[in-house]
Amino acid sequence: MSAALQKSLRHDRALVLSGLFGVVVLAWVYTFYRAGNMQNADMGMAGPRMEIWGATDFVLTFVMWAVMMVAMMIPSASPMVLTYSTLYRRRYEQRSPLVPVSMFLLGYVITWAAFSMLATATQWGFHSAALLSSMMVSTSPILGGVLLLIAGVFQLTPLKHACLRRCRTPLGFLMNEWRDGERGALVMGLRHGVYCVGCCWLLMALLFVAGVMNLLWVAVIAAFVLVEKVAPAGGWVSYTAGVLLVGSGLWMVAGTVLL
Repeated sequence: MSAALQKSLRHDRALVLSGLFGVVVLAWVYTFYRAGNMQNADMGMAGPRMEIWGATDFVLTFVMWAVMMVAMMIPSASPMVLTYSTLYRRRYEQRSPLVPVSMFLLGYVITWAAFSMLATATQWGFHSAALLSSMMVSTSPILGGVLLLIAGVFQLTPLKHACLRRCRTPLGFLMNEWRDGERGALVMGLRHGVYCVGCCWLLMALLFVAGVMNLLWVAVIAAFVLVEKVAPAGGWVSYTAGVLLVGSGLWMVAGTVLL
């Protein structure tokens, strides 16, 4: 590897990491802002009120989910983005990877925005059925237990681990899915996002159990996703979490039924 290429790779890595860090920080700042407003104003100005939602309520909730997904998921996607940047520079030494990397990241974010739309619709349904409190916490132990149980079972399925393997092996994914050009980068980002959503969507549903704007719960899930994807024992972590979630869900449902 030439000295010039090594210098370019270091420069690219610094720029990409700085950009990812900036995006994540801004997303977390907005998430903290929304959570603080909801607590201080008791939903008066920061989110959907307890009466019937209007268009503004739906849009605000969608933005909340979309930004929160960026805050939670981009850290775990960073190894994939950095690997893409490195491979691009190695293939095209004289071209900057910043625009293709941006397109790759855009594709990834689009998939989570689509998930956020579904999450918003789900929250609207729970809200309409009076299954959520003003802080977006499940008011039904049965609902919370069922969500824990379903998420736990999914952690143990082949589909979960097929998606997880794609997320845990950036080089393998990119070599198999490589497409040239900015459009190709967008498609690759979309495909990676689909696997990532497939891997983590039920974990995100657990936000309804302890509160969509419960920042500690949000941080715990985000940290778990990061460990699951990047730690050497991530696969075993995933299985272990599945067993614990199933046990917690059964305990919650059984306790409610027996009482």
